[in-house]
Formats: sequence, structure tokens, C-alpha cells
Amino acid sequence: MPQLKYEQIAEDLRSRIANGEFGPGELLPSGRDLAEQWDVSRATVVKAYDVLRNDGLVSAKQGAGFVVVETPVARPAGARRAGSSRVTGGAPYRRIGVPDRAVPPPRVAEALGLDASDEALRRTRLVLLDDGSPHTLVTAWFPVDIAEAAPRLALKGPIAEGTTHYVRRETGRFPAEGTDSTTVRLAESEEARLLEVEQPAAVAVVLHVAFDQDHRPLVCEEGVTASHVFEQVDNYPMG
Repeated sequence: MPQLKYEQIAEDLRSRIANGEFGPGELLPSGRDLAEQWDVSRATVVKAYDVLRNDGLVSAKQGAGFVVVETPVARPAGARRAGSSRVTGGAPYRRIGVPDRAVPPPRVAEALGLDASDEALRRTRLVLLDDGSPHTLVTAWFPVDIAEAAPRLALKGPIAEGTTHYVRRETGRFPAEGTDSTTVRLAESEEARLLEVEQPAAVAVVLHVAFDQDHRPLVCEEGVTASHVFEQVDNYPMG
């Protein structure tokens, strides 16, 4: 399905930000300039910027226009339903360590369709609460074929456009279906240290698997949240 004009504009800006043309805090082209460049209405440009704002990539600066965000946001694992945006449930985070290749835990290996000795690319982040304290420790595991086709996944710095958009741009593959499984267990020692809880401590673990349009696994994320900050609320019709 061909992209609509505002989607093309958003994707062009996303690529320019990813390539370093516009850095954090820098002002992006005005609505008037983009409208002239793309031969579209200002309303179309506004829709393009709304897409990027919902992705947590840009923010509005009163009286100036749009700027690249200084602090990217990330979400805990799971709840990536169609129509949800990156800023929905998103929060500041910090990277833990450097991306590396390792043999994932059995649950993750099974979710990715890997053999017991197969490696995957591991990226770890700590999603924070408003006061800067830990909320969720998220470890994302990417199959090697995805990691090789999207080499920036192996770099330490954040991917401002988000891994989903980056992987799609590099591979043409995108999430079409997701599965979330929530279980409860005791925190491992390193998890307890990063989440700043004393052992023994209960944690909720969300295992999120994203599948592409051909039902091939794209990524498996394991999100570990201490029990004192874990809350899950569902609203649904009855009767």
C-alpha cells in the first residue's frame, strides 16, 4: 500500500534525524518550508509532525516550531497494540551496558525459534519513573539476521527514531502481530540491584514477542518490574 503524503514527509524527516542532519534540541524545517518543498498544504505538514510527536521524536517549541527531543522515551515491554504510540506509556530511560551477542534464556530462545545454543543480539534499557527511580528493566533480543541487516542495533547510543522504524527502514519487515505473556517470580540478583529492591523481591515479567507480516519473529523483549510499582489495569464492556 503506497504511503500517503504526510507519511512520506514524516518518514523523510525521521531519516534525516536518524542520519544526524538534525540533532537533539535542533529546530526542524518550518511548516511553510515543508509545504512548499513537498507541494502540499500546511495541514498535511501538521499531520506529518503529529506522527513524529506521537513517536516521541519531536516536540513543539512555542513560537518557534518543532525541535528534536533532547531525551528519547521508551516503553516497558508489551502493550504494543495497533494505534498505540511511542509516547503512550513512554518514559525516560537509560541504556544498560553495551549491546552484545549472547545465548538468550530458554523462554526467549523458544519465542524466537532459536536452537538452545544460538545467539541473539541483546539490548538492555532501564525505564524510569517520573522521579528518576527504576520502573522496568527491559532486555530486547533480536535474531541475528535482523541484527546483521540493521547494524545500528549493535551500537551503544539510542536510536532516536526507535528500533521499530529503524528495522523497518533497513529490512522492510515490521510488526504485524504481538504476543504478551505475564508471569511472576523472584528477582535475580542483578535485576534486584538495577531495580533497587532488596532480595527476596517479587517481580512481574512480561515476555513480549513481535512477529512480522510473514509471522517471523522480529524481537523478543523481557520486561522485569518490581512488584511495588507494577500495576495492570484493563477496561472492557460488560453485559
